[in-house]
Amino acid sequence: MNELIQYFQNIPSSHRALIIAGGITFFWLLESAVPLFNFSYNKWKHAGINIFFTFTTIVVNFGFAFLIVITSDWCVAHRFGVTQWFGMPLWLQLIVGLLLLDLVGAYTIHAIEHKIKWMWKFHIIHHADTHVDTTTANRHHPGESVFRAVFTTIAVFVAGAPIWMVMLYQSVSVVLSQFNHSNVKMNSSLDKILRYILVTPNMHRVHHHYVRPETDSNYGNIFSFWDRLFGTYRYKPNNELKYGLDVLNGYNDESLSQQLKLPFDKKVKTDY
Repeated sequence: MNELIQYFQNIPSSHRALIIAGGITFFWLLESAVPLFNFSYNKWKHAGINIFFTFTTIVVNFGFAFLIVITSDWCVAHRFGVTQWFGMPLWLQLIVGLLLLDLVGAYTIHAIEHKIKWMWKFHIIHHADTHVDTTTANRHHPGESVFRAVFTTIAVFVAGAPIWMVMLYQSVSVVLSQFNHSNVKMNSSLDKILRYILVTPNMHRVHHHYVRPETDSNYGNIFSFWDRLFGTYRYKPNNELKYGLDVLNGYNDESLSQQLKLPFDKKVKTDY
């Protein structure tokens, strides 16, 4: 455990970049070998726009990195936050911290984005993708990346998470997001077992169905039980899914200029 803490306490930026690139590469190859849907699309062209948004997300996160570090250091120094208030063994502190970081920094902001119309207009870019695959994981408008970075900071404050825990969570989060967006055909028995704890591709792709109520469900990123706990879990067979959004008919999900302008396009309905 001490070696793990030491590593993530001082994880080099190059290693964090390798985790992102390695995850995308691994799931890209896996979904090419055992795809669920045989999309008729240019996989490289499709990846291009999503990788652009991946880079903008990295830039936004880099801008917030200083604030997150300051928040974490302050919490530790002042013994503030759930993991700081209660005496816990290190393993329990890790579990509680990861749960809170995921609940506040991922599930909560995701659910809020679906409820507040002006925030939804930024999140709509993520749902615009009509060929969901592992590259879709980081397809977020820069405006949405700001929302998520703010809630990550709030999550650190609530959890009182030391920086090693924050870095560990973010590393796990990005890989799990790439996993649950991947176009991978999974063994149904394995999926059923994993789904009790983790968000699987079969669970999350329901969230990318083109109409409600499926769109407003399965908000989890790492842990699947948040959706069950808060009543936002839904199931729909893969063969009944259609990606994209009904309010975006006529828009090109691979046009970068259109996607960047979507949050400001008054013709796009928010009461889809």
